[in-house]
Amino acid sequence: MSEDARRMVLEYCHEGIRLRERFFKDNAERVVEIARTMAVALARGGKIMLCGNGGSAADAQHLAAEFVNRFMIERPPLPALALTTDTSALTAIGNDYAFDQVFAKQVQALGREGDVLVAISTSGNSANVIAAVDAARAKHVVAVGLTGGSGGELGPRCHYLLNVPDKTTALIQEVHIAVGHMLCRLVDYYLFEAVTELTPYLEG
Repeated sequence: MSEDARRMVLEYCHEGIRLRERFFKDNAERVVEIARTMAVALARGGKIMLCGNGGSAADAQHLAAEFVNRFMIERPPLPALALTTDTSALTAIGNDYAFDQVFAKQVQALGREGDVLVAISTSGNSANVIAAVDAARAKHVVAVGLTGGSGGELGPRCHYLLNVPDKTTALIQEVHIAVGHMLCRLVDYYLFEAVTELTPYLEG
């Protein structure tokens, strides 16, 4: 292995570690609050919807699968869906209307008051993700944004924002999936391991 290649590996590793540590140090309480909100929504019969483009679409599908199948403990399946997977809906909406509407129209069709939408955009400026959040708010669906950089136009539109303060897409995405995994873990915790902690929020 050349020394330059080895240095590239270690520098990238260290940069990712520093970013992840800084993000969770600054956002741990917000991650817990969002997970609790998601758990309340599920306990009340709601669902979680997720959307994003490219790598963020893959993250949406990945996390939806963790909820529907299982994460780290044996428990009943939880209702979650990625709005990125129905090619007939995506292509019909994109063809008949615009690509900007491919997620928004699904939120309009499927979203119910009390559901949660997880909207993922590394730039915070993905037009179709922004439109999805606007549609969610109109339906009284809780909007959670996962963004990077400054948070872009998406940030102010979300009820909850988890912004990764970096400009490198790959590093932002790595933190996003770590956040997603932590949300899965905490939702399971509230629904199946510490139900009494959730009770006051269900009664509110």
